[in-house]
Amino acid sequence: MSQPEFRDTGPDETPLDPAALRVQAKLKRLLLGSSLVMVAGFIAVFAAIIYKINTYKSDPANAEFAATVAVGPEADVLQATLADDLLLVLVREGSKTALLRFDPVTGKQLGRTDFVSR
Repeated sequence: MSQPEFRDTGPDETPLDPAALRVQAKLKRLLLGSSLVMVAGFIAVFAAIIYKINTYKSDPANAEFAATVAVGPEADVLQATLADDLLLVLVREGSKTALLRFDPVTGKQLGRTDFVSR
C-alpha cells in the first residue's frame, strides 16, 4: 500500500472555524480529564497493593508460643484463641467459667475475667 496523500497539510492550511475550534478545545479537556482519572485509578490500585504488602502479618502457625500455660488444677479448657498478641483461654472450673489472658510467648497470665450470673 502506498502512503496516503495529504494535500491540506502544510503552511497553506486553512484555519478552522470558531465552532470547530470550540469542539476541538472541548475534546482536549475531556481527554485531559479522562487521562487524569485513569492515572488516579492506577495510583489507587498500586497504593492498595503496597498497603496490603506492608501490613501483612505472618501466619500464627509459624509464631513462637510458650511450651506450657498454667490454667489451674481443676480447670477444663473450653476454647483457646489467639487475638491481638494475646492468648485467650476460656476455662470452666467446677460451675464457674472464666476467661484467662496469657502472653503467648512467655506463657505468663496477664489477666482473668470471671463470668457470674445475676
